[in-house]
Amino acid sequence: MFETAITLDQFIAAMQDTLLMVSVSLLIGSLLGVPLGILLVITRPGGLVNNRFFYTVINPIINIVRSLPFIILMISIIPFTRLVVHTTIGTAGAIVPLIIFIAPYIARLVESSLLEINPGIIEAAKSMGATPMQAIWHFLLPEALASLVLALTTATIGLIGATAMAGTVGGGGIGDLAITYGYQRFDTFATVSTAVVLIIVVQGLQSVGNVISRRLRRES
Repeated sequence: MFETAITLDQFIAAMQDTLLMVSVSLLIGSLLGVPLGILLVITRPGGLVNNRFFYTVINPIINIVRSLPFIILMISIIPFTRLVVHTTIGTAGAIVPLIIFIAPYIARLVESSLLEINPGIIEAAKSMGATPMQAIWHFLLPEALASLVLALTTATIGLIGATAMAGTVGGGGIGDLAITYGYQRFDTFATVSTAVVLIIVVQGLQSVGNVISRRLRRES
């Protein structure tokens, strides 16, 4: 069970690839998903900026993208991925579908967090004469900050799972290591060690997210 073909250098390189994919995808996905989630809240019927056309168009698009399992999404957009990064394998080839996967996911999480806010806060912002941007920046986001931290923690954990699945089609990272050695070469140690590392990382991220969220709730 403890005999393995993988080396420490290979394991470290795979972890670095996973870290790169998660960090880049999370950054770009957040830059797209957070504003999109805010727009979904303020343009929905009864929102700060009622825009039925925008909401009617964007809402089903997000639902369509989110309904696709990551592995199918990754395969479906191969031509687009090749157009953007000129490859469909490795770390670069995985980042493009990861961004498309995580951005709508973050948008939905942000939307859920903002919809939990007491409607009276928005009414208070309106009564003070706040513009939509001021209401978002000074009322909505501060009130939902603790919930948004948990939402981004959940998104990060989902992203780690997606990077592991990317290994099935040569996406690189820890998932690729588990598939290439653990599954294809029947290397039990490779399978178990990658699973243990992923469990530790996910537990650590969730714990940190919970601590930050609790502190923000106490301060609010």
